[in-house]
Amino acid sequence: MSSKKQSKNAHRKHPSRAPHGYGGLRPSKGLGQNFLTDEEVIAQIVEGSGAADDALVIEIGPGAGALTLPLAEKAGHLVAVELDERLIEPLRIKTFGMDNVEIIQGDILDTDLDELIESRKKEYGLSYVRVVGNLPYYITTPIIMKLLETAHGIDSITVMMQKEVGDRIAAEPGTRLSGAITYPVCYHARVSKVADAPRECFYPAPKVDSVVLRLDILEEPAVQTRDADFMIKCVKAGFSQRRKTLLNSLASMEGMDKDRVNRALERADIDKSRRAETLTLDEFAKLADILQEE
Repeated sequence: MSSKKQSKNAHRKHPSRAPHGYGGLRPSKGLGQNFLTDEEVIAQIVEGSGAADDALVIEIGPGAGALTLPLAEKAGHLVAVELDERLIEPLRIKTFGMDNVEIIQGDILDTDLDELIESRKKEYGLSYVRVVGNLPYYITTPIIMKLLETAHGIDSITVMMQKEVGDRIAAEPGTRLSGAITYPVCYHARVSKVADAPRECFYPAPKVDSVVLRLDILEEPAVQTRDADFMIKCVKAGFSQRRKTLLNSLASMEGMDKDRVNRALERADIDKSRRAETLTLDEFAKLADILQEE
């Protein structure tokens, strides 16, 4: 049995055992911290992320640095953004002597990613931007939406998330598993699976399994629409009341009414009894454009 497999089995046999390098600190339940300990999954993430010497890697939530060190060994420059103040000093100690590592204490949702990306790419002469992270379950969707909608210059996003959320993100729009997050992801990116991560891969072990997905940002959006923000607003409205028909759910949007929505559905050749999860991305784009004309 290889040493890697031995390590992997050891972690999974003792999921409650804390990894080294925490200095006695325990993961915070309030911050949704479940630290990755499985060496095989770590290696799959690093390999699948596209980290290389010509890339700026932005790591979200490095925790105790399980991904930080192997990512830094491949990256041209790595910026790790960690919210938990307790972990900043241990991370700096762990990465001491690695001159391509930068530790920032802060909330990724409040971070000016455009400025960070532009300045570090220019300073270090880097060509690509790879975002990597083990995301807290409770805030996965807001982080992904921020990366997709407000950050420019990102080439790929490789993130760990709850398997149920991952299934929705990777779903084909218009299928049973699709959700509100499916459509903006499909609009902006191509999705592929990097690794499965059973609950035993973490400390402490969560109650659900996880999956690692890679989102490669498209050079051009998947569909054409006059206003992407309005289209996504329509998607969110449609899924906010999943059991209702599109006619009723879209009529609840500000400035809308049933007559206006009904006319738009007829023009788009979409049956008014359909629900949001049955629409393709093209159909949502067409409907949103017509709604703005009404």
